[in-house]
Amino acid sequence: MTSHILSYIIFTPLIGILVIAFLPKGQGEKAKWIALATTLAVGLLTLVAFSQFQLIGEYQMVEEAEWIPQFGVQYIVGTDGISFPMVFLTALMSILACVASFGIKERQKEYFVFYLLLETGMLGTFLSLDLFLFYVFWEVVLVPMYFLIGIWGGPRREYAAIKFFLYTLAGSLFMLLGILAVYFGSTPNTFDLRVIAEQDFTLRFQQWVFMAFFLGFAIKVPIFPFHTWLPDAHVEAPTPVSVILAAVLLKMGTYGLLRFNYMLFPDAAHWFQPAMFVLAVVGIVYGGFVALAQTDFKKMVAYSSVSHMGFVLLGLAALNEVGLRGAMVQMFTHGTITGGLFLLVGVLYDRAHTRDMTHFGGLSGQVPVYAGILIFFSMASLGLPGLSGFIGEFMVLLGGFEVRPIFTGVACLGIILAASYLLYMIQRILLGPLNEKWSELTDINGREIATLVPLMVLVVLIGVYPSVLIEYVAPTLDKLNMLLNPPDTLLSSVGGAP
Repeated sequence: MTSHILSYIIFTPLIGILVIAFLPKGQGEKAKWIALATTLAVGLLTLVAFSQFQLIGEYQMVEEAEWIPQFGVQYIVGTDGISFPMVFLTALMSILACVASFGIKERQKEYFVFYLLLETGMLGTFLSLDLFLFYVFWEVVLVPMYFLIGIWGGPRREYAAIKFFLYTLAGSLFMLLGILAVYFGSTPNTFDLRVIAEQDFTLRFQQWVFMAFFLGFAIKVPIFPFHTWLPDAHVEAPTPVSVILAAVLLKMGTYGLLRFNYMLFPDAAHWFQPAMFVLAVVGIVYGGFVALAQTDFKKMVAYSSVSHMGFVLLGLAALNEVGLRGAMVQMFTHGTITGGLFLLVGVLYDRAHTRDMTHFGGLSGQVPVYAGILIFFSMASLGLPGLSGFIGEFMVLLGGFEVRPIFTGVACLGIILAASYLLYMIQRILLGPLNEKWSELTDINGREIATLVPLMVLVVLIGVYPSVLIEYVAPTLDKLNMLLNPPDTLLSSVGGAP
């Protein structure tokens, strides 16, 4: 009997949207509780799916139905070791960011409607196994994010929202061309990812379509030089939206590279490997230096995302077992750590109404609990051993060094830069004499702590016992590694098969 658990996970937020939409005028305060109940329901369903998840390299819990049979479009959803950690992360961050959204006081009904629609789009993107369905969910994400930034954002919110929308839409159009090329290049014509993965495309075809998909995903990651929309979107977005943007939306890009570019076009992946190394190293070093130059707390964390996502690309560029595993671990841990940092930015901004780090100083004595949590997430972000940030970066560097030691050596600058800008941030905000302007500043409250504790638990758990994550991603990634590096290729490189 086919399980429908994945469809329940994807579409449960739509039920919450309907309930909120029919709330009487003036009852907007109830919307946040309905939204929280809805995200908690999605979280519980995800845990049910988690209990059914098997440590195998195959698609699981697959659901299929005809949708537009005239064009071979089907509703196909399923999960494996690449997508399920992202679904778990999406469900978790949606709950925490929803709690953080309780501070929204204007147009609450509309806010939470867009918020829940965003959750459906993200979950559908990670679970789609039909390229047409994937593209629909991918585009669905754009609409609520545009309005969440454009209506509830900062002073330059319209500019940031339009820039985000245009950049991502432009990338999506290239991806759409790639999807159509794959559809017409497959025999039979199909959007079914499982069937397409068995096709034997020519190298030239793979190269062209690889680049079409790459442009769409590169903008979402974002990879240098397609990154310029990100700082504006982060700075202007309300805190919960920044959390979702950093923790989940950026991962849609690297997920797409793994799921489509590498799985469908393995020969083109090798062809593009040198360029991927260059882009990864440039992103790591550039993002680190620009983060170091920032005085805006939120913009610093935004540019740190560019640098840390560069490590994911470095792992992908390695095209080996350790690199791919490291990239996946880094994707997950970056979501938890950077999501936590953005929540902490919001906590401070809600009280001080400024993000300029030069205006602070000496807050460690004034808000000691906040200071301790900020130091914890900063240490995790700079890769302190024992916390999850170290595991992903170490595996990525291990995989990269095996293939391109010089490039990987340059990428190590990113770790030094991360320590520099994070410790500099701690010095400017927490250390030194207290600025008397903040003598009445209140410490972090219970609701805000509740959004951070689950992330802290995950950061410590994965940092101390990384197998809790790696054992779930390894079977699928090892199968992908075999596709990228077939045994006959390895044998021929050492003298041929016996």
